[in-house]
Amino acid sequence: MSLIENIIRPEVRALSAYHVPDSSGLVKLDAMENPYTLPPALREELGRRLAEVALNRYPVPSYAALKAEICAGQGVPAGFDVVLGNGSDELISIISVACAKPGAKVLAPVPGFVMYAMSAQFAGLEFVGVPLKPDFTLDTAAMLDAIAEHRPAIVYLAYPNNPTGTLYDAGDMEQIIRAVGDSGIVVSDEAYQPFAPSSWMPRLAEFENLVVMRTVSKLGLAGIRLGYMAASQALLREFDKVRPPYNVNVLTETAARFVLQHADVLEAQAQALRDARSRLADALSALPEIQVFPSAANFLLIRVQFERIDAQNVFDKLLEHKVLIKNVGKMHPLLHNCLRVTVGTRQENRQFLDALKASLAECRI
Repeated sequence: MSLIENIIRPEVRALSAYHVPDSSGLVKLDAMENPYTLPPALREELGRRLAEVALNRYPVPSYAALKAEICAGQGVPAGFDVVLGNGSDELISIISVACAKPGAKVLAPVPGFVMYAMSAQFAGLEFVGVPLKPDFTLDTAAMLDAIAEHRPAIVYLAYPNNPTGTLYDAGDMEQIIRAVGDSGIVVSDEAYQPFAPSSWMPRLAEFENLVVMRTVSKLGLAGIRLGYMAASQALLREFDKVRPPYNVNVLTETAARFVLQHADVLEAQAQALRDARSRLADALSALPEIQVFPSAANFLLIRVQFERIDAQNVFDKLLEHKVLIKNVGKMHPLLHNCLRVTVGTRQENRQFLDALKASLAECRI
């Protein structure tokens, strides 16, 4: 046997690394980023704040000030706290490690965020995927059957879901939370909360097994890598035991504290993107080759529904026109011929629409 075979777990060897495509020189609409930067005056002040950070010192591992500001500004109910992570990805990893009892399972609707399954595998947990309905809503009966059969330690419900943009029915989610009961936790992953009309954060006190997870990435701070999750004190104490002690660096902490004090700027940007989402969806719906699915996030899932045009060909043509989106068609059979596009600025959306129309025409030839 080789060195790799001797030391690396077979399930890890079977995986592929998370791929991030090169976007140099392209209109980048593949990663659900906020396209707007901070106003110049705020950028200048942020630069001054960052210049004063003691880079020679470790962060204060409690992150008390940042956590208090998140709780006060992001609607965390009184009596609840948060655990911070290096983005949502680390929070998912923390949950997986903390819950990785022998034989434990993770359950989530599919298609969904790929890190639920990957993090489960990294921690030695079995992942169970329950297909959504063809319209990408929850198959609640199938979810309840799977919960009864597998008794999962963790259930993820992305609210709204990536890559579909679906905002699941609250009544369906409540049934699932109650069915899981005290045998597991249900994580409402609200990465796209700034673009959605509702949240489970206000209902934390109703459900002892509920965890609400968010990130500041979609707010416009993807580069600083900061996520947080709120839950009962008892759950957070256990999760905190497996959190690396200095997992949020001092530059991230300083930047987050500063920018969250100007949440009105971020909300204005989110409103602009919500409005742009509606305009983009209307424009796409006017194309006979394109089916547009409802979205409560900052992206749209579309399906190429012209029988002689394949989504991969459209994706390739868009690249020739210097526009990068995401081809999700191979992620799951339900996503056949589907593409996902981030909502950008007015100019970016126009460039995408022009490139898409040209690409569809070229694919017909």
